[in-house]
Amino acid sequence: MEFMISGRNVAVSDRFREYAEEKIGKVEALGDKVQRVEARVTKQGNVRDADSALTVEITVTGRGPVVRAEATSGDKFAAFDLAYGKLLERLRRASDRRKVHHGRHTPVPVRVATADLGPVSTSEPLYVQVAAAAEERDQEAEEAAAEEAAGECPVLIRRKVFPGAPMSLDDAVDNMELVGHDFYLFVDSATGAPSVVYRRRGWTYGVITLDAKCAEGTEDPREEIRGYRAAETAVDGRATA
Repeated sequence: MEFMISGRNVAVSDRFREYAEEKIGKVEALGDKVQRVEARVTKQGNVRDADSALTVEITVTGRGPVVRAEATSGDKFAAFDLAYGKLLERLRRASDRRKVHHGRHTPVPVRVATADLGPVSTSEPLYVQVAAAAEERDQEAEEAAAEEAAGECPVLIRRKVFPGAPMSLDDAVDNMELVGHDFYLFVDSATGAPSVVYRRRGWTYGVITLDAKCAEGTEDPREEIRGYRAAETAVDGRATA
């Protein structure tokens, strides 16, 4: 296993190098045929808070996916320990998934299986909490299946396809607020083009539209500003007058 350590805007002392080399040995036992471990210390020169001036990033490269962890602190030793702890936890999880994948199923004690569970909330019904927990388990299972399908590729791309019923820009803004997202993808009924509306500062929104004519050069990119439900407001104003 090759271990490399470097500093950006900060010197790496021999004492820190020895400290990191002594701890990094456990990585080889947990990782999947680890080939290289790289630690990088970065000092942020424009950070006012001294407690977040140093960042340590540790990257493990091996036969499986790349595993990375980072942490920030005012002391590089403390930042290293925090990042190292995160890295070990992620390596243990990856190791457990490999064991289950290869058929080495080991019964998990109840106290271990429930160690990470928080107390039952009294602010919402129990069936809501059960449904949320089930959804979280399904999501974790989906992510594990995606990682298995991707094999050794460290980068995963997930595609989701939704029905694209045309709607107005104002309706898209309303739907985005209903689902509580910061953006909403839709088909603009006025242009028939795929568009995405997103939340900006305050009560302002933005929309990005893809236009094939602009790509062909037959039309120029353009920008416009209008009010929310402006057409309906104008109609109501004339009706009142």
